[in-house]
Amino acid sequence: MDYKQELITTIHDFGCNLDALVTRLTRLSEESPTAVLIPALYEEFERPALTKIRDHLAACEFVKTVIVCVNAPTVTDYAKTLQFFQPLPQKTLIIWENGPRVTQLLADVRERGLDLLKFKGKGLAVWLGLGVASLSADAIALHDADIITYDCSYPLKLLYPLLDKEFGIDFNKAYYTRLGNYPHSFHGRVVRLFVAPLLNVLKEVFGEKNYLRYLSAYRYPLAGEFALTSDLALHTRIPANWGLEIGLLAEVYRSMPSKRIAQVDLGIFDHKHQPLGEDVNSGLQKMCRDIFRSILRTLTETEQVVITREHIHALRVKFRREAQSFTRKYFIDARFNDLSYDRHQEEIAIECFEQVISHAGEQYFNDPVGAQIPDWTRALAVMPDLRERLIYCVQQDVAQVTAQVLASTLTPKMVNPLHLESSGLPAETIGLKNDAGISISR
Repeated sequence: MDYKQELITTIHDFGCNLDALVTRLTRLSEESPTAVLIPALYEEFERPALTKIRDHLAACEFVKTVIVCVNAPTVTDYAKTLQFFQPLPQKTLIIWENGPRVTQLLADVRERGLDLLKFKGKGLAVWLGLGVASLSADAIALHDADIITYDCSYPLKLLYPLLDKEFGIDFNKAYYTRLGNYPHSFHGRVVRLFVAPLLNVLKEVFGEKNYLRYLSAYRYPLAGEFALTSDLALHTRIPANWGLEIGLLAEVYRSMPSKRIAQVDLGIFDHKHQPLGEDVNSGLQKMCRDIFRSILRTLTETEQVVITREHIHALRVKFRREAQSFTRKYFIDARFNDLSYDRHQEEIAIECFEQVISHAGEQYFNDPVGAQIPDWTRALAVMPDLRERLIYCVQQDVAQVTAQVLASTLTPKMVNPLHLESSGLPAETIGLKNDAGISISR
């Protein structure tokens, strides 16, 4: 059995009593409210994974608020999103990330000197959701909308270590085994074939730097599932590219001592499988590009490492040999466990990732800063009531949908699909009217 501990605390699952954890977390959440944040594209609603996530969340009494930040093309699509999440018993807020009201609000912030409209994608969705969640929750769990293996243990394991005050944990990251079923095989190519060998060769080239030791302590550093305190959420810059997960770990590294950081075992895990990509600007290659740039930037910021083109050349040469040695080990592991394993395709991925090192290195020299969304404390310095205004945008969007789109299909129970009457949000954000003068249900 694996008892190994790293620089950060590793919380294993030795057959833990989930029912007992649920009972304790439900009690703790009465005094320290919790939230689950799900950033989602509208197309996720056409896949079965999100239905499974919603149905399991409905049974999680320890989750007090659910926040979904959705990129929906039209108001009709936003209305369908409201309907989709209506069965949830929790207080639920659906932020229309790219809707006209949120866009106008961010334009108002830009007029005051802080341009948030230049940021797009998952990074902005996470940033918006964390800001709203921090108003009412002490602990916030975040996960993607495409998890195939989801159940109630996921938010349970993510949130519990933050609410048990004897633990002293402020950030909890998931780790797991990525396995696919069709065929039964290893997934997680970027972690297995890029990040793991890359960290080894980075330590060879630059030495045992603290930041590299820290990253190496994470068993699945690219996991998109984590939980953090509301205070940390307000003080964390969010990367605005495909290196979000690794970039967020860098922010935590700057902000938290290692004793306040943990990782927890979620078991067998799978979600949507990403393509390798045609070039360094698409698919997994683009992800690797942004990951590598993030690591180089943080090494420079925190370890005073001066990176040269000679370093990039050396990393590329050493990377191929190290990654190839991993494929032999994965082959043995797969064969022993009767998993399908295509060593040739693994080698093709390694060759693509090797090319990424050169391209990403050159991009780093041209733009070493990268794209990061300022933390919420800066945004609140520009507009102190930004979070409340954002919630008002949500209320107006819901009122518009209620009046215009869902009027013919609403049942009495659906009049207030976001359960705002008991949201725990500031009183001034409740009982408002939209532009047409329609009262928002309380």
